[in-house]
Amino acid sequence: MSDIKKPTILLSNDDGIHAKGINSIIPLLREYGNLIVVAPEQGQSAQSHAITIKEPLFLKKIHEEEGLTKYVCSGTSVDCVKMALNNILSEKPDYVVSGINHGTNAAISVIYSGTMAAAIEAHIHGIPSIGFSVVDYSEDADFTASVHFARIILDQLIPSRESGFCFNVNVPKGSIDSIHGIKVGRQARSSWVESFEKRTNPAKKDYYWLTGHFINFEPDAVDTDDWALRNGYVSIVPVQADFTAHHQVTEYKHLETKVLNHSSK
Repeated sequence: MSDIKKPTILLSNDDGIHAKGINSIIPLLREYGNLIVVAPEQGQSAQSHAITIKEPLFLKKIHEEEGLTKYVCSGTSVDCVKMALNNILSEKPDYVVSGINHGTNAAISVIYSGTMAAAIEAHIHGIPSIGFSVVDYSEDADFTASVHFARIILDQLIPSRESGFCFNVNVPKGSIDSIHGIKVGRQARSSWVESFEKRTNPAKKDYYWLTGHFINFEPDAVDTDDWALRNGYVSIVPVQADFTAHHQVTEYKHLETKVLNHSSK
């Protein structure tokens, strides 16, 4: 890529600026272009598309060298992308990457994911984006396989200047050799079944701790992200910001009516 201008890549996450996941992918992304990192000061997992509107945001540059600049932001993942687009970059980046997240963002988890919210925010602005996650919640998770497969995916997207995509990429936990390949599919129809465990603190005040378990309503469907991960494949799901249930628009056309003119003559 020496004969063309290097792309500008914006990187964020929801685990925070110091998380192992984001720092594992930085060396890889630097190979593809000039990298701007804007990540939360604290972990913002499960914040979905939350933005900060009731308190000030703080932004601080913490590192700069040729081809790499890092900022820390006091807000959410989406705040980080918005701050980058409005206060740091003079023009839109060529790509936005979010992650690598500690833990899965497959199936219904995409709704709650701060990682994917950053990618979707970029998508809303017309910027090609990818969210990377590994099915390992440990702070010291092994990201070797995640980086390996991220390279395979990016090698096909960035040099060719692919555009218009927003991908939710999830990598199974395990070594490179234990992963069978990459599957492109759809989000599994699923849900988290929550319960709130009641506890009492030392001051004798009751509080509640969220627990729960995941349910896949179509475990035998072989075209879903959950199936791919359970069977040792990296999952790619193209996503979009449009929540419209397009298949129901015609079905419910009978609910339309004309507005009556009640004005007196």
